[in-house]
Parts: sequence; structure tokens; C-alpha cells
Amino acid sequence: MTDQTTALARETATRTLRRRLRSPAAWSETADLFAILTVVALPWSTSLTAIFNVAFLVCMVPFLDIRAFLQSLTRPICAAPIAMVLLALAGTLWSDADWGARLYALSPTAKLLVLPALLYHFERSPRGHRIFIAFLVSCALLSVMSWLVAFYPGLTLKPDHLERGIFVKNYIDQSQEFTLCAVGLAYPVAMLLRQKRYWSAALLTALALSFFVNMAFVVVSRTALVTVPIMFGVFALLHLRWRSIAIISAAVVVGAALAWQASPQLRRTADTFVSDYTRYVEKGEPTSLGLRLEFWRKSLGFFAEAPILGHGTGSTRRLFEQVATPSGHYQASAEVIGNPHNQTLNVAVQWGVIGIAILYAIWILHLRLFRGDGLANWVGLLVVVQNVFTSLFNSHLFDYHEGWMYVIGVAVAGGMVLRPQQAEAKMGEAGS
Repeated sequence: MTDQTTALARETATRTLRRRLRSPAAWSETADLFAILTVVALPWSTSLTAIFNVAFLVCMVPFLDIRAFLQSLTRPICAAPIAMVLLALAGTLWSDADWGARLYALSPTAKLLVLPALLYHFERSPRGHRIFIAFLVSCALLSVMSWLVAFYPGLTLKPDHLERGIFVKNYIDQSQEFTLCAVGLAYPVAMLLRQKRYWSAALLTALALSFFVNMAFVVVSRTALVTVPIMFGVFALLHLRWRSIAIISAAVVVGAALAWQASPQLRRTADTFVSDYTRYVEKGEPTSLGLRLEFWRKSLGFFAEAPILGHGTGSTRRLFEQVATPSGHYQASAEVIGNPHNQTLNVAVQWGVIGIAILYAIWILHLRLFRGDGLANWVGLLVVVQNVFTSLFNSHLFDYHEGWMYVIGVAVAGGMVLRPQQAEAKMGEAGS
């Protein structure tokens, strides 16, 4: 009897598996699962993020409507990222760098090819909101781990203990995540308050404040300090009345003053702006701010030498090597780098005005995509705004972590925004 039951169970499981393998809905659900796992892994692991992302793409293949997918690629919001990758590929032909450097510089652009695939999928999937929730929960857990590492440094997985409160990766990536989550919660909190759901609004407010408290008392990047007010300003202009803006601004000023007085970490981070600049200007020391100014000055010179097509993919490091100033002791002018820590200059040096035009087209087209109201529009807009302003100080569209935040955030939010239009188009075809 037991053998018969086991055999029946196996046969049932086999039939169920075969049925799911032939079901487009089952493959779509599996793709959604891997997309969720991708954003859950993003704050913690680079390798897991890549693995889950590849699995997501594989699950799209069996029932992909090739014709519809290729047609979707012709839309400007998809064509612009693809154009950037193609330009980087073409740029390898006129670069003087060795082929290893050319291919290495090409790889950061490749993630932009995933954006159209994610966008296409989430136009058709009803589970896009789960991606946002999964990322928020993952970042909340990382925040808890950050506090534990702050008090017990031995818990960190990093080989050195130089960055306080960092369990994995680095303080720049962590600040980007926490900032996006904290400011992103402003919209649902505002909507809950309008619906008089005060307890739910209080819970999300407490979660948002927990991210800010972590950045104030554990660790925060200077880029986050600059961009948080801008992101809140965007929210206020779009979703608040002037009276509410005045009240909230006053509360923010008071809260910031209290945090400033209570947090030595926050004061040290802000003070480095002035001290870094002074040491660079007076002594030429390679401070963080000083190095950026040095990189930008030299990159503008490289751009002026080849303003139309640039110097080619992977040429940046070689150019810095040629103008590095030898000295008896280490100076900012002697630094050699392959990334000028500014997205526009990174593109300009390699691909000139053509590259800048494509880069700005990507940002503008994606900003225009999120002009409406609703959570998806808010999250998508916030992702683009954060990337644009943080890219003043880093090459965040090409950086691994921040680049994937942009690709996934824009694609999922964009798919959710376009999904109603997709449904209307199908209804129109059925009625005609």
C-alpha cells in the first residue's frame, strides 16, 4: 500500500511539474520570484544578485512573444539605454587602450540591456509592488545588522573594520539604499494620512526614521547628505500644499539641528567637506573632495581634446597616466584612475558629446515616464532623481550597485506605470 501511495504521489508530482512547464503563467510567476530574490540579495551580495538576475532572464525565454518584445525595444525609453551600450561597444574601435581595458570599461554598461527586459515583463506582471516591498524589507534587515556591527565590529564580513556599521559592501552603497527607502516611504505615509489610517502611517514613519537615525548615528555618505534635501524637495513640490511644506520644513530643520547636536558622526562627516577642500587647495593633499576636483579638472581637459567622439571605451586610465605628476611624496595630481567620479565626465571622456546626449536622453526620457500620480510613479521618479544627483559625485549609472538600483527601479516602476496602457490596448484589440 505504501509503495502504491508513493508511486501515485510521484506520478501526481510529475504531472504537476509538466503542467507548470507548459504554463506561461507558471513561468511568469517563477520569473517574478527570481526578480524578488534579486532585489532581496542586492543589499547583501553581488554574486547572488547576478545569479538571480540571470535566472529571471532565463525564465522569460520559454514563452516570450518575440515580436512584441522586439517592438517594445523601439520605444525611446528602451532604445536610449541600448544606444548607450552600442556606443560603448563601438567606442572600443577608436580607443588606444589595450583590449583588456576596453572590455572592462564596456562591462558596466551591459546592465542597461536588462532594463528593457525587466520593463517588458512588469508591463505584464501584476506583482511589481512585491519588488518594492522585498527591497524595503531587505534594507530594513540590513539596517538592523548595521546597528549590530556598530556595537560589535567583529560581526562584519569585511576583511577590515575601518568602516563603522558596515556589514557588507560599503557605506556609499548602504547610504544609497537607506536614503531611497526612507524618502520613498514619504508618499505612502502621505496617502495613509489622507485616508486617516494613522496607525499604518505611524508604522511606516517609524521605519523611515529608523533609516535616518542609522545614517545620523552610525555612518552616512556625503553624497547622501547632499541628495536627501533635494529628494524631499521633489516630494514636497509634487505632493504637498505650501502650508504643509512650511510646517514640515520647520520640523525638518528642528530635527536636523537636534541630530547635528546629538551625533558626532554626522558633524565629522559634514566637517570633512571644508577640511578636505582646504587641505587640497593649500597642500595638494589627496583628500576625497580634493581628488574629485582633480579628476574633474583633468577630465574636462581630456574632453576638450576629443569633444565629438571622445577617446574611446576604456581610455580614461591611460589618459590619467599620461598627465600624472610625479613627486617625491604622494599628491592629488599623481593619482591615476579609470573613473573620474562624475557620470557626465565619465561618458564625455570616452564618447564625447554623442555619449553625453545619449546619457541625458536616458535620464530625461525616464523622468518623463513618471509624470503621473501613484506609488509606481513616485518610486520611479525618485530612483531617477537620486541617480541624476548622486552622479554629480560618482558614476552611479555605471557603478554595479547603484546601476542595478537604477535599472531595476526604473524598469519595475515603469512596467507598473505602463501596465494599464497595455491592458487597454489588449481590450481594444479584443473589441475590434
